[in-house]
This record gives sequence, structure tokens and C-alpha cells, in this order.
Amino acid sequence: MFAVVLVGGFGTRLRPLTNDIPKPLLPLGQRTILECLMSQLARGGVTDAVLALGFKPEPFLAAFPDARCAGVRLQYAIESSPLDTAGAIGFAARSVGLHERNEAFVVANGDIVTDLSIASLIAQHHANVGHGALATIHLTPVEDPSQFGVAQFDTSGKVSGFVEKPAPGTVTSRHVNAGTYVFESAVLRQLPGDAPLSVERVTFPALASSGELFAYPTDDYWLDAGRPDTYVRGNLDLINGVRREHDVAIHADARIHATAVVTNSVVGAGASIAAGAHVVDSVIFPNASIGERANVRSSAVLGNVSADAQVHEALVGAEQN
Repeated sequence: MFAVVLVGGFGTRLRPLTNDIPKPLLPLGQRTILECLMSQLARGGVTDAVLALGFKPEPFLAAFPDARCAGVRLQYAIESSPLDTAGAIGFAARSVGLHERNEAFVVANGDIVTDLSIASLIAQHHANVGHGALATIHLTPVEDPSQFGVAQFDTSGKVSGFVEKPAPGTVTSRHVNAGTYVFESAVLRQLPGDAPLSVERVTFPALASSGELFAYPTDDYWLDAGRPDTYVRGNLDLINGVRREHDVAIHADARIHATAVVTNSVVGAGASIAAGAHVVDSVIFPNASIGERANVRSSAVLGNVSADAQVHEALVGAEQN
């Protein structure tokens, strides 16, 4: 089974971490966001994926020189200009011939972190096809739906429409687009892939209007890792028992001085934390360094933190030559 994975965003909210590293290649525990996603897709039966690329394709090519990630075979669709979400899906799907196949495929946003069972989503979609579905969208509940586009759906799961940023108390649903979908290849007739087009603003409302969009709501762990606070939290949730999955907090190749204190933090391979340093609720990238007596809290460090520095709720990028 194929998946189209959207990885072409600029990651502006995570700069300077994303100045040279695309957001899906940032660490998540001891792997990358993309590797975690690919493992999840593989467990759901995905064997092949096409990465919809626009911004900085070279790091992806370098990261996976054998064109495989977590056992999934990779192909690349590189946009010459930004195509937005639906445009990117259409372009990438056509690049591997999905428009010529009569089969379903998965679509996943490359910066979403979730415990969703891809296999269960696919199974529900196949069931929905018998009721006229061309697409099934994973939905997740949120505390404050007024900040999102809220999906409205009936007891059969059929989506009737979306309400963008509803005023408090005006809608009964708390469920929003969670960024993972299953499409029938027939949907590609609406996604020519030759111009910018939004799946959220155009494609899904059109499918809902024709009765061909179905919901798959779950309360699985879900996180948009695109903000500094949520990116750090997504890492920490892998080591603090919040997720169904678990990862090693401190890589075996990290170097931590005996007098340094590291609490509830992810430390990557080759990272070093010097004498007297304190690191709390933070992500220390592979090969990053924390100087003597430095205090790092609720931060993500890609480069170097000097001795005695105080780094709180910050993103520390690489040194520029």
C-alpha cells in the first residue's frame, strides 16, 4: 500500500532549528519525526511512500541514501513551486502513478505525532467505501475548538461540513482534522496537482457536500509538533510514559559529566553535557554541547550552549560560520 507524506513545509515556527534541517528530520526521541511516522505507517501495512517535497529536498536524499525508511520504500516528488496541501497530494500521487490505480492510499502530514493505528483507520475506510466514501479523515478532539476548523458528522460517520473557528457554544463537535487520511484513487480527479490547492479549504468541504467524506474520530495521543513548546513536549512524552510508545531518554553515546544533572530530557548521540550543568525538560540534539554550569530548561538545543549560560524556553540553533 502507498502513502503520500507531506514534508514540504518551511517550519518557520521552529527556526533556527529548521534553518538547515527540515522539520520532519528533527529528532523525536532518538529517531526523527519522519522515522517515527514511517514506522507507524509500516505497522499499518504501508510498503511504499512518496515524499511530497518542496523546501530543501537534499537533506531527505542524504538521510535515506538507500531510499528506505523504517522498512518503507521511498520515492520523491519535488515541487518546482509551492502547491499547498491538495496540490502537493495530487502532484506526488501522480508522480508514482496512483491516479492510474484503483486502490486506496494513505495521506499523512509529516509533522504530526500520534498513536493512531493506521491499520484501524484503513479498515474503517474500507468499511466506509460501502456507504459511498471516497475519503476517510482522522479526527481528534480538542479542548478549545474555537481555534480550529471543526468537523461536523453524524452517527454513521458521514461528514456534513466544517465550521471554521466557531464561537464558544455554537457547535457540539470538538473534533478537528488530525492530519491523516485515506483516499480512494478517484479523489485524484479533484486534485490535478498542477496548481496550488488546499485540501482543508477546498477538497474536504467539496467531498463533504457530496456525501463522500467520512470521519474516523479517536482520542489517541495526538500532537502538532510545529511549535517550540509542542515540539519539546512531543519529545518528552516519549520518555515520561504519556505515549504508548517509549524511547530511551539518554543515548548510550552521549557524554554526561558525573556532576551534571539531567532531568526529564532527551539527549542525543554524541551530545556532551559538562560539569555542573543542569538540563531540565529539554531536548539536546545529537552532537550538541552544554557548557559547564549552564542551566537549560524547557528548551531545544541544536548547537552549543556556553558555560554559565541561562537558557529557558528557547531554541538554540547551530553556530553559523
